[in-house]
Amino acid sequence: GNQKATHSENSQGKKSQHAEEAIFYMNCRAAYLTVLKSSLENIKSKEQLSLVLQQAGRNPSQKTINKYWTSQTTSLNFDDFCAILKKEKPATKNELLEAFGKIDKDKAGYILHDELCKILTTRGDKMSWEEVNSIIKQADFNSSGKLDYNKFCELYLSTNEQCCRAARARLDTDPRLRQQHFGNQSGNSSEGITLPGPKAAPRVSRKTDHKLPKGDSRAPSRPSSAQSSKASTSTTVTVAASSSRSTKLTMEPDTMKEWHCAQSKGCFYLEEDGEIISHKYRLHIPQRSALWITIKPFSIPQAQGKSCHWSSVDTALFILKESETQENLQLVSFTELQNEEMFGWRGELGAGLYWLLPFTTGCRLRKVKTQITGEAKLLWRDEDGELALTKEFRAALLDIFETIDLDGNGLLSLEEYNFFELRTSGEKCDQEAWAVCKENFEMKKNELTRQGFLDLNLMEANDRDGDPWDLWVTLLSLGYNKALEMTEACPFVIAICAERCKPRIKAISLEAGGSQLSRAVCTSVLNKGEPQVLDGSENIFIYTYRSGSRITSVIENQSDNKVIIHVNNEQSKNCLNNRGLTVFAVEVAPKSMMVSQHVMALNEQEEWIYSCVHSLV
Repeated sequence: GNQKATHSENSQGKKSQHAEEAIFYMNCRAAYLTVLKSSLENIKSKEQLSLVLQQAGRNPSQKTINKYWTSQTTSLNFDDFCAILKKEKPATKNELLEAFGKIDKDKAGYILHDELCKILTTRGDKMSWEEVNSIIKQADFNSSGKLDYNKFCELYLSTNEQCCRAARARLDTDPRLRQQHFGNQSGNSSEGITLPGPKAAPRVSRKTDHKLPKGDSRAPSRPSSAQSSKASTSTTVTVAASSSRSTKLTMEPDTMKEWHCAQSKGCFYLEEDGEIISHKYRLHIPQRSALWITIKPFSIPQAQGKSCHWSSVDTALFILKESETQENLQLVSFTELQNEEMFGWRGELGAGLYWLLPFTTGCRLRKVKTQITGEAKLLWRDEDGELALTKEFRAALLDIFETIDLDGNGLLSLEEYNFFELRTSGEKCDQEAWAVCKENFEMKKNELTRQGFLDLNLMEANDRDGDPWDLWVTLLSLGYNKALEMTEACPFVIAICAERCKPRIKAISLEAGGSQLSRAVCTSVLNKGEPQVLDGSENIFIYTYRSGSRITSVIENQSDNKVIIHVNNEQSKNCLNNRGLTVFAVEVAPKSMMVSQHVMALNEQEEWIYSCVHSLV
């Protein structure tokens, strides 16, 4: 009964998150279409950028505009606009009052006009005297040479909300605008990848009885809203409840216990703009051997018994062969077999160096809005007034230690610690600084112990006289929220077993997947997926491939012109995708391929139907 209740709550939470994202993109479209004629039209100037941001309830400073419109910028599309709105949150009343409170030292609730003029015309994004006078002349919040900033904040926020409401009302009442549900809000692997050269057109099956893994059925589907006047193709895949996790890993040999094994931990981290970064690895195979490679979310010992937000995050590992230049890595294979949360690959590799690139679709690891009632306490003072770590913060630090201890030996090497430093501060610790750590904190064999790591964080708190600001910066950058829950990160563990040699794996970097990973994802779908030609357009192909619990579609444009493809998922049931939109459009460069979308079940305990129409705009 408790499991059902928890499952129901999780399902409702996912649906609520899905609804919030839909509202966010509706507001984005409403603001965008107030200034531009179509969501496919680009922002072409700083002035237009400022206008669309204002229509979305933002009040951008010149500094903010310059951050997104640099000397190299020629245009910004709807994608870019959505990404900017995610970063530039509207100011809250508390934030505004706090800013005014720093000027109003006496806490009188008002600021003298003379003082206001001096600040606004000499500091920050300086205003002209005319602009300041226009504020002072507003009778609603000015009297006797003073500005009542409480009233000013109320008017400011209500004006912003009026802008948003007016934009939404215009969208709702204009049928032409309501149909423009375009956008290309992307997660991982959505950039266009240039095709490697002349290539014969793929063998395209036009039948509807494609052979798929057990639990799937596929049939033609054309929703009434599909753009039937243009070239289009439709795909439907039905997946039975829980069958997405039932593709058993049957390749583990009986003699596995005698094989040589190596493993490394790592983590996916969610950036502020929704991009996902992770560790990347180099694998050395001394001689040709049969291998068994797996990846799965890592269950932190401290977190056992607690709800792990990351346990349902999908993971995969792409294996690439290193050549003379790192830019030319060749895809060997990827972990496509699944058993519960584990994905694996079994095969044979020759001697040499390989790259292992972890991947997650972004369907489950994504920005979520959660109501947090109160901020967790990190520090307390004992009877002698000495600072100490709270039980909750100590537990979180031990979880972090387990995550960043990549080789799992219970100690942090300088290399492991530097991945932590790069993530939290953007800087590395050199040998000299490490020697200082050795003098002050517990180490074994020149590696930091758990106690040493705890003491290091306590020292940082003491350096700030108990101010937890820097500690929160660290926690937030590692995916924790203010309730000390890891919601924007997913630790994982990679295991490699070789029959005839001892494999060696080493973490090399912590960064976004980039073009290498994008190319690997696209190539894997082209190699394994079922191609469909876009009816009426012989040079555009849609590949759909199901790998375990996810479905990925890739668009290949073999023509000499860029194309815009409209993607419609309105007939899908119990699904979520990495873009957060039911209907959107993507632009595909000539002679290139790109991921259209990754799709997973919203609730794996129920049947889910992927029904998508791709149409040429």
